[in-house]
Amino acid sequence: MTAIHPILTSEAVELLKQLIEIPSFSREEDKTARCLKEFLEMKGILVNQSGNNVWAVNQYFDPARPTILLNSHHDTVKPNPGYTRDPFKAEVINGKLFGLGSNDAGGPLVSLMVAFLYFYHQQNIEYNLVLAATAEEEISGRGGIESILSHLPPIDFAIVGEPTLGKMAIAEKGLLVLDCVAHGVAGHAAHQTGENAIYKAMNDIEWFRTHRFSRVSETLGEVKMTVTVIEAGKQHNVIPAECRFTVDVRVTDAYTLEEVIDEIRQQVTCDVMPRSIRLRPSGISKDHPLVRASHDLGLETYGSPTTSDQALIPVPSVKIGPGDSARSHMADEYILLDEIGQGIDTYIRLIENLLMPVTGI
Repeated sequence: MTAIHPILTSEAVELLKQLIEIPSFSREEDKTARCLKEFLEMKGILVNQSGNNVWAVNQYFDPARPTILLNSHHDTVKPNPGYTRDPFKAEVINGKLFGLGSNDAGGPLVSLMVAFLYFYHQQNIEYNLVLAATAEEEISGRGGIESILSHLPPIDFAIVGEPTLGKMAIAEKGLLVLDCVAHGVAGHAAHQTGENAIYKAMNDIEWFRTHRFSRVSETLGEVKMTVTVIEAGKQHNVIPAECRFTVDVRVTDAYTLEEVIDEIRQQVTCDVMPRSIRLRPSGISKDHPLVRASHDLGLETYGSPTTSDQALIPVPSVKIGPGDSARSHMADEYILLDEIGQGIDTYIRLIENLLMPVTGI
């Protein structure tokens, strides 16, 4: 393994191995929270904790300066049934570190943490840094980043650590989960009575399948709607009076969630009830210092179709980190050691560009 910052890379890998071997399912992250807190405290850093979220600020924090949030999560999903190795055993084989959470988002988390350490003692920098290792990201839980925002110093913008192959997501789709109910009238299947709720639902489902929203995002493309669950009827000879179905809606930064809900309700006959309007689409101006810094470093930018804690952070943000989103939640999850080294270097160069911008670029 080669790395531009070999000591930091070694520290990050060793910490990640510890995290892999501690189960940390969403809402059960207390032991990894303790591990992360102890790691930072061993570095002489004053650490704050609320629930299973831990955070710290740079040594020379100055309230008069703007502040950058460095955020990633330490919870994991439950292991895929297809695992062929122990998901809680950290193993390095041919340059790959295997284990549950190694890629999503352990690699980005430990890389962000050691990048924070790199800048922790520096004085006379243009921005403050806040590091937050948070819980419940995998379930978009209310006990995660959302629960500590009021405890953090005012944040101006954020870097969210997720596996993106080192590319920078400058926009992210929001998520709406819609519970829909089509209403009919019950009747006997052998007679011309009743009104079949399934047939009424079919018309609305076809609308969801074919409808195209008029506004298209420059970075995220179109709003995407997918019917994912359907349920109706209890007996073969009874026309169902109700048909329930669920729609997964990925909303771009061209719309607010409320605008999408309004347009849907105007076009369908079923009842439409959003489970939540918390997971909003995010975007950042192409003229923002973070985006300009990415161009200076030659980083590729894109719009992300997946949802992360960006949706809950109410300031401009980007998503970037080592690892590959395609490996997230897969059996025998892994991250390349070289990816961790490159991720640390990318974070350091990106933050350095912001803290101490080079003139003439």
